[in-house]
Amino acid sequence: MQKKERFEKIIAYFIKNNPSAATELNYKNPYQLIVAVILSAQCTDKRVNLITPDLFKAFPNEKVLAAASSDEVFEYIKSISYPNNKAKHLVGMAKMLVTDFKGKMPSDIEELQKMPGVGRKTANVIASVIYDKPAMAVDTHVFRVAARIGLTTNSKTPLETEKQLVKYIPEKIIPVAHHWLILHGRYVCTARNPKCDSCGIQSFCNYFQKNK
Repeated sequence: MQKKERFEKIIAYFIKNNPSAATELNYKNPYQLIVAVILSAQCTDKRVNLITPDLFKAFPNEKVLAAASSDEVFEYIKSISYPNNKAKHLVGMAKMLVTDFKGKMPSDIEELQKMPGVGRKTANVIASVIYDKPAMAVDTHVFRVAARIGLTTNSKTPLETEKQLVKYIPEKIIPVAHHWLILHGRYVCTARNPKCDSCGIQSFCNYFQKNK
């Protein structure tokens, strides 16, 4: 099967079966989303959602967070991965959001990446979720799933994966396509034991076709 055809079939499947896919992180505004995404690095969304209610209660906006110390923030996030670094990143991000961006979350990928704790993946999430920009965020799920099912070829980095995916996915659906691949990787195409027998895209999945 040609790559173009595989993309078309997989996109058609997800449009039919999960047209409104969205992030599983709980948030109410851009500030809460960027905090949650920074916390979610190498950590599950479920764990992040457990700690953010108290965190947002203590630090309800970027001004309050910017005025806090990383030690104060640490107490609220110590149950997640890399809490020391993330506490410092959160405070640094908030300070830059207040001073450099006047409290307005930037929509530009390069501008977003200037903030501590915000790499390209996080920047793409903010741009796509908040501003509906055609930005493809590549996390571990997207990187793995795209390669396994045959959407990417010989990709060595998240950026290579991103470039290959946006080449074939129509711009208007890139924001939701990111969530399709994440959720598929989280619940169906899992890392160790993919649920191929119950997978809806098995007939056009490169991995399934090779291993059936």
